[in-house]
Amino acid sequence: MPNKPKDLLLAMDVGNTNTVLGVYRGTDMVCDWRIRTEKDGTLDEMGILIGNLFASRSLDMARVYDLIISCVVPPMINSLEQFSLRYFETRPLFVGPGIKTGMPIFYDNPKEVGADRIVNAVAAYEKYRRNLIVVDFGTATTFDYVSEKGEYLGGAIAPGILISCEALFQKASKLPRVEIFSKPKTILARPGPAYHRCRACPAQGGGHRRSGPADRLRVQNHRSGGRQFDVGGAEDYL
Repeated sequence: MPNKPKDLLLAMDVGNTNTVLGVYRGTDMVCDWRIRTEKDGTLDEMGILIGNLFASRSLDMARVYDLIISCVVPPMINSLEQFSLRYFETRPLFVGPGIKTGMPIFYDNPKEVGADRIVNAVAAYEKYRRNLIVVDFGTATTFDYVSEKGEYLGGAIAPGILISCEALFQKASKLPRVEIFSKPKTILARPGPAYHRCRACPAQGGGHRRSGPADRLRVQNHRSGGRQFDVGGAEDYL
């Protein structure tokens, strides 16, 4: 039988809470998935999970010619590399210091900028080609400013919506643990179960909290306007 063509690129964004995978054929994204990050998962468990995801979309893992990874979970790097070598017979490309992305990083120590923030900035600028602010609602909420020339000028980091909810539960004895799976209809929580009162403000407040740091970034960089590009697992709930 003739060898199957290797025409698929697998891109992985490994975050502390979720991992996002995208399969590309050329510049076209064929499909994507969001799964939970399993920090203790073995390379074979990764292989079974990703193999099942591919099968669910009638894709063949044997057609993957390369793997590029953005990972902010250092303990997983070795497992991810071994997974790629075993299942794709290729060494993955990790986004990090030394990788030429085409975007100058104007930061005191460029090595300190997380890979997730770099790929967010590069993708957003590639799409809009203008000055913009990227807000990523993940485990942490990050704000990153990109100039009209495509230069990464820095940003800020704040606690994420979900870990803020968890901290509220841990530190306030009478308040229940809440989870946000949908956008609350209103910030005004009328008398009712404490669960609903605790749930309304983090989601609504998280949505409004994006505007303050974003406006300050514009002022600090002497820019008005500038498109805001929102991403991240919690973005749909705000």
